[in-house]
Order: sequence, then C-alpha cells, then structure tokens
Amino acid sequence: MQETVVIIGAGQAGAQVAQSLRQGNFEGPIRLIGDESNAPYQRPPLSKKYLLGEVAPEGLLLRPPAFYSTQNIDLIPDTRVEGIDRAAKRIVLANGDSISYDKLVISTGTRARQAPLPGADLDGVVTLRTIADVDGIRERLLAGQNVVIVGAGYIGLEVAAVARQLGKDVTVVEAQDRPMKRVVSPFISDFYCALHTENGVSLRLGTGVEAITGDGKVSAVKTADGASIAADLVLVAVGAEPNDELAEAAGLETDNGIIVDGAGLTSDDHIYAAGDCTRFFSNRYGRSVRMESVQNAIDQGKVVAQSILGEDVDYDPLPWFWSDQYDVKLQIAGLSDGYDETRTVGEPKDHKFYVAYLKAGQLIAVDSVNSPRSHMMARRVIGEPWREGLLPEVA
Repeated sequence: MQETVVIIGAGQAGAQVAQSLRQGNFEGPIRLIGDESNAPYQRPPLSKKYLLGEVAPEGLLLRPPAFYSTQNIDLIPDTRVEGIDRAAKRIVLANGDSISYDKLVISTGTRARQAPLPGADLDGVVTLRTIADVDGIRERLLAGQNVVIVGAGYIGLEVAAVARQLGKDVTVVEAQDRPMKRVVSPFISDFYCALHTENGVSLRLGTGVEAITGDGKVSAVKTADGASIAADLVLVAVGAEPNDELAEAAGLETDNGIIVDGAGLTSDDHIYAAGDCTRFFSNRYGRSVRMESVQNAIDQGKVVAQSILGEDVDYDPLPWFWSDQYDVKLQIAGLSDGYDETRTVGEPKDHKFYVAYLKAGQLIAVDSVNSPRSHMMARRVIGEPWREGLLPEVA
C-alpha cells in the first residue's frame, strides 16, 4: 500500500519537500496545504523588487501552477489547519473536514512579531510577511509621504531603501544601539548606518517606541526619548516568531520552534518538520539553532524528503543569508557569534569589501558586501585555519 504524505505549509520548505519526494520517485499521494491563495512563492523579493513594482506576482512563483498537477501533487490553497490528531493520524481543517496521513510534514514558517504598542491597531500600521501584506503596503506607500519603520533588521532596512528610492521621507526607529545587531558586527552596522544616512534615511538608534498615535488612521509615532515623528505609514519590523502552535497543541516537543533531529523528525515518528518553524541541534556550532533563511528551507526540505524515502541523513548546514539594500548586496556565510578577531579586505568606501571573522585562529564567518567571489569561497573554506590567500582579493 502506498503511503500518503500530507504537508502543512505551502512555502519554500513545504514545496521543496513535495518536489524532492517526486524527484526521489515517491509514488504515493502528496497533499500540500497552504493558507494563502497563491501557489508557493519566494518571500525574499517581497521587501525589495516586488515592493518596488519590478516583479509581478507570477514572477515570484517557485514553480508554474501546472507543475503541481503534472507532478501529481495535490495543492490545496486557502485552507487553514486547525489541529493534528496524532492517534488517528489525521489533520483537522478549519471547515471541519479531515485528511488522513501516513507521514505528516509541518512547514508552517514564521509570522511577523507583533509589537504590543498603544495604537498598533490603527489603519496604516502594518507588518510584512505575505504578497497581500506588500500589496497593501505599496498602496499606502504610494499615497503617503512620511514613512516610519520600527526595527532596523533586514526587512526594516530593505523597505527603508525602497521607500527612499520612491522619494519618501523615511525614519527608522531602533531600540538597539546599531542596525542589524543580531546578525552583523559593529563594523558592518556602521557601514549600513552611513549607507542609509547618505541616502536620506533618518536613523534614530537606541530608542524605542512609546506609542503610535492617530484618529482611526496613523498620524505619528512617539518615541521613548520624547520625539514625535509624522507618519502616513508605519511598518513594524521587529522580527519573526515560529508558527509552532499546531505542533505544540498536538503535544510535539517545541522550544521557540518545533524540535527536530538531523532527519527533520519531530518527537512523533510519523511527523516531520522543515524550514523556519524548526529548531535543531547543530554539531557545527555545538548548540540548538533556529534559522530563518531560504537556504535552510530548501536544504532541510530536501533532507526531510530523503528521510521519508528511507535514506540515512543528518542535517547540519553551514548557514548563509543575504540582503539587498539600494545597490548593495550583503551576503553572510556562517555565524559570527563569539569571534575574537576580524580581517577586512577591500574598501568600504567603494562599497566592495568583506569582513572575515576568526575564532581561535579559525575562520567562522564572512560578511561580503558586493563581493560574491569571497562569499562563494567562504562557503567552501569556513572552519579552516586562517591563512593568507584563504579568501580571494576584492577586485
């Protein structure tokens, strides 16, 4: 009898699981369930080219819609899963229907973290996660002039760059003392401070937001240091939280993410998880990690498919990330936590350089700015002792 695989979440990870199963000659039924109306699509361009209007919705799709029918993948959009009945091996949908499974994959991703602020429910206060979110943001962005962004992480700074390219007045409010503090060193933070300042963004660092004000519609943001900033649009970009509630309610082990092993298996032998919603132990870094990246979604999706197909796998990736702001591409390879030495190659003033991070003489991470060769090389040599010529010169 052929097994049925049900995948909850039709994002990058879920779509990858389905695709890899078919590539591995899995012949059983595959049901891919998503809560959006779109076929699986890329999320990284949402805050960049899609927001600018340079990419149409169909340009975001991971595969043409016909791919799923051709591959006999039952894509079920606009459907929310209410619960998992582990004893009966079935999921319960919001409309009361149920779908049975032999193997279940949870790939529910993340959601934008909400800021518990007075006025956060005003019209014009938004978060960014989906195509629908960005469609609404673009409409407001084109209609207004004053944009306030709460949070100076990837999403906040990418949207700030787009808004400036559209000629808007942009203020970024960040409670930390430097942008992207969670993921980059002070040197890279300083570079991005200068980049955004040169492009006309007002950065207010080291202060939080006290309240968002307006009469039905947002009109200003009050900061903790007493300032009032005019706002037609407020983007709250203070990070993401894993969508692990279904797993937790079903009694699976969770800890700010669904706990999985190197095969993507949860605490239930019939249930896997993949992508941003998961947490796993990395032997490479000697700790539990949860990664929010396309690389993790794709690679872990492949691993889960291999595991379902009976292959022996152990997922322990080298993480990599990227961010596009103005004409500058930041590419990060590895995690720089705990570095004790850095090497900078190239000229920051030319917007083309990289920073290598060392720990006890070994290369642990590289941040590359408009330097794709150093990024690609870093992904091959991270973990090796540092020596001259380990990474290329910046042309």
